[in-house]
Amino acid sequence: MKYAVEADITRASVLDPRFYRDEEAHAATLERVFARSWQWIGRLDAARSPGALRPFTLLPRSLDEPLLLVCDEAGALRCLSNVCTHRGNLLVRETCAAKQIRCGYHSRRFDLAGRMTFMPECAEARDFPSAADDLPNVALGDWGGHGFVSLEPATSFDAFFGDAREDMRDVRMDAMRHDPSRDREYEIAAHWALYVENYLEGFHIPFVHPSLGDAVDYASYETRLHRYSNVQLARDKQGAGAARYWWVFPNLMLNFYPWGLSLNLVLPEGAARTRVLFRAFVADAAKLDQGAGAGLDRVEAEDEAIVVAVQRGVRSRLYRGGRYSPTRERGVHHFHRLLCEFLEPLH
Repeated sequence: MKYAVEADITRASVLDPRFYRDEEAHAATLERVFARSWQWIGRLDAARSPGALRPFTLLPRSLDEPLLLVCDEAGALRCLSNVCTHRGNLLVRETCAAKQIRCGYHSRRFDLAGRMTFMPECAEARDFPSAADDLPNVALGDWGGHGFVSLEPATSFDAFFGDAREDMRDVRMDAMRHDPSRDREYEIAAHWALYVENYLEGFHIPFVHPSLGDAVDYASYETRLHRYSNVQLARDKQGAGAARYWWVFPNLMLNFYPWGLSLNLVLPEGAARTRVLFRAFVADAAKLDQGAGAGLDRVEAEDEAIVVAVQRGVRSRLYRGGRYSPTRERGVHHFHRLLCEFLEPLH
């Protein structure tokens, strides 16, 4: 079916609830939304040494695409398909260093730019080799040492990140260090978009998060919309910045606190199953566990409980969908409009 949301939030109703129930909509979302957007793949530091080959899977259990980060002898970093162009074998199984990429099935070889350089027993093949024998290059972006890829980018990396990155120009990503002790992973029995919607509004804070409500000034809560992202600004009750919640379509959440960054990645694993990764990058350890950036495990548990309850509700035969709060749900409306835009059939 075709999904649409009115541009005027004062007149609009929320996304058709069939979106959360329809397996065809879920499949279409993977191809039209996730494959065409920019997906976070982690820090790039470990892949930057010349000759480094680092295999990874993009969105396991959804896109499930085998990819390979490659650093050539000159230090140029690329992302390539990790699938041999001969018969589809996986090329690199473990992180390693090499001067070429060699398939273990029939010994086809590629240089570190992805060009096929050798293939045995093919002397009689006509019009061989061709560009189709080279490994496809995948679009790769870098912001502050964090890597992003897109299989079929709907637009450039700068178009996706530029506006909000300018909004965040005072943030020093290079000053933040990964703290694995604060990393978390959560499995949630709910549609991935419901988790995102909950994130995109501070409307529920006074009702769902008592401790967070004590830390932020709800009356001054602000949402700034960009083309493919939005930023929520939460101030403390003295007027200082308590948190900046930067969301990038469709599934990336960058939560900036005085202590650093809590990065959340929302991974769809089915129409009613979601996995959320939390990754912590600390700039000032002395400010940990203070203000809006404290008690994140408790806040997450509160969010999960409400999202699971909404999952049950949107599956009700009697639920038809409600209206947006024009003052408090601009981020949700923005998200729904982008979903409808990306779900339009490709021509």
